[in-house]
Amino acid sequence: MNERLTLALAQLDLIVGDIDGNRQRILETSARARDELRADLVVFPELSVCGYPPEDLLFHSGFRRGVETSVAEIRDAVRGIAVLIGFPEYEDGNIYNSCAVFRDGQTLAHYRKRLLPNYRVFDEERYFTAGKRPAVFRLNGICLGLNICEDVWQPAPMAAARAAGAECIVAINGSPYELEAQAEREQVVRDRVVETGLPVAYVNTVGGQDELVFDGGSFLMDASGRTRFRAPPFEEGLHRIVIEGRPGGIAVEPGEIADLQETEASVYGALVTGTRDYVRKHGFPGVVIGLSGGVDSALVCAVARDAVGAECVRTVMMPFRYTSTMSQEDAAEEAANLGVDYEVIPIAPIYDAIVKQLEPVFAGREADATEENVQARCRGLLLMAISNKTGRMLLTTGNKSEMAVGYATLYGDMAGGFAPIKDCSKSLVYRLARYRNGIEPVIPERVLTREPTAELRPGQKDSDSLPPYEVLDPILEAFIEEDLSVEEIAGRGYDRDVVIRVLEMVKRNEYKRRQAPPGIRISSRAFGRDWRYPITSGYRFPQGRER
Repeated sequence: MNERLTLALAQLDLIVGDIDGNRQRILETSARARDELRADLVVFPELSVCGYPPEDLLFHSGFRRGVETSVAEIRDAVRGIAVLIGFPEYEDGNIYNSCAVFRDGQTLAHYRKRLLPNYRVFDEERYFTAGKRPAVFRLNGICLGLNICEDVWQPAPMAAARAAGAECIVAINGSPYELEAQAEREQVVRDRVVETGLPVAYVNTVGGQDELVFDGGSFLMDASGRTRFRAPPFEEGLHRIVIEGRPGGIAVEPGEIADLQETEASVYGALVTGTRDYVRKHGFPGVVIGLSGGVDSALVCAVARDAVGAECVRTVMMPFRYTSTMSQEDAAEEAANLGVDYEVIPIAPIYDAIVKQLEPVFAGREADATEENVQARCRGLLLMAISNKTGRMLLTTGNKSEMAVGYATLYGDMAGGFAPIKDCSKSLVYRLARYRNGIEPVIPERVLTREPTAELRPGQKDSDSLPPYEVLDPILEAFIEEDLSVEEIAGRGYDRDVVIRVLEMVKRNEYKRRQAPPGIRISSRAFGRDWRYPITSGYRFPQGRER
């Protein structure tokens, strides 16, 4: 007689540090899985009790007590269904990234994560001690093995579970979004399936947490390496999957398989999710954005509208004598198309007053970038004042290309609380804007075709200060995301002097990036927690040929 096991994969947006709220969601979701899906086991993501990643909260004694209390309450409260939860476990001065399976007050299995990632955005070795043993348990006659996130990226943990008798692996995860992440996860799991012959049920968390976005994409893979179920990305959901024990091994029932998204769609989904959760989880009533008539602020405005709703978005155009009529018209059209609040506040009176006050200090000196920066800081002052008075968070509109080379004004256009497109190159910004227009034409076409300009002096263009973006962006990607040398980048066909100039700008402007607001990570290496270049550095990019 075949054994049959119904699992509910709980792809949830849990909040780091909200132990009481997360516990309540776990209890409510467990009841739904039992009553609506008739599930035998409900599976929650990695560190679901406290949210992922909890970082230095793990060291706080009150946090520890809250976690331990919540785990005990979940164990004792859930009835009629088995529940798999993740939590930090404290024992003998160590902290473990653990999970446990409870049913009717009993512990069916207990597992400690064996592989601790300590690269890119991960620094789990700072917090956790690695587990040493596999964990398996039997439910409805089927033996399940447990893995936690990084465990599936190397062969040993799953192989150990198989050796201990596992017939199917349940892997709980806190795997953040980056380009092509879902395809990579599934390929890694497929490699493990080929090695062990075991099917895998993989559940991932979803939602924004500071710079990180978790895209979900929970899935079920059969013993032949075929994906038989995939949850939609960037959406919460409670998903039913079924596995059966048969004489020839474990079979899985096919379910809905959400499509893998194209690059622009997935990045845009990450931006909307990250912005929405940063605003929502901090309790802001809305956002304020400076609309310039350019593509960056237009994209940020569209993301914000899609994230929090038009009624929660306030935009401000702040023209000066160098602001073109085109820019003012386009900003007004963008706001109207998106249905967001829009107002115009000229900055000339503020600028003139500041420059007047500085005349004695500036006497005998020619106008230069200083006066341009004053313009940007006038705008930053107005936007921050509106943010303070209304409680709305200011979204900054700088992109990765600008942040890399310092083409932004500290305390000016860099002012704000969150930077949605901070990890998007200028080239990607244009692609995302066209993608968004493909859904609904909200950004005027000439915004996408005009030459980029900051409009801080007559006739100014970005190309006056920077290489063309089609040259700049590949150089930046090669340096920032691939760690290539001057010679290696030049070997791709770029002028060596241009490469050195760009890399020197990146190094010189680290101090600015340290003072920039957090923003959404979408690449394999973003400015933030996985970029740790020193501000003070004697390193020089070689002017002669590298040896």
